[in-house]
Amino acid sequence: MASTLTVDNIVGATTAGNVHMPGGVVQVVQGTTSTRTAISTGTYTFTGLTATITPKFNNSKILVQIEQQGCKATLIQTGDINLRLQRNSTDIYKFALGYFYGNVTTEFRSGISGCYLDSPATTNATVYRTMFAANDGGSCTVQNDNANTVSTITLMEIAQ
Repeated sequence: MASTLTVDNIVGATTAGNVHMPGGVVQVVQGTTSTRTAISTGTYTFTGLTATITPKFNNSKILVQIEQQGCKATLIQTGDINLRLQRNSTDIYKFALGYFYGNVTTEFRSGISGCYLDSPATTNATVYRTMFAANDGGSCTVQNDNANTVSTITLMEIAQ
């Protein structure tokens, strides 16, 4: 037995000519980098990974997905790579700590990844970027590999 669904008319709520479907993905933006960046201080430094999105709705959420490749820490006893997410130069989330322990001079971690659901409450262009720092007397690098892997930041506007 087959079922039939008949719809005479579908009307979506609109704002500035855009269909507003709660829970739906409105747009997707991706940024990439393969540029090596190294630091030897505890000061947060831009990784080169950034993307800009202009939300269509003021109440949208932005789902941020990060894959930061080729992370390396050089340390004395212990050290770590701290990776933070910023929205328009303001820290909004601490993605990961790449802890490294032991009496070694170099440790590798293939990548640091994560997700964050943001509520920017704006329809203005919004910049997301990652920043990293070395702690405990060490130094660290992102995109430190020979395979030229690419780090990505993907932004998805989710209508509410």
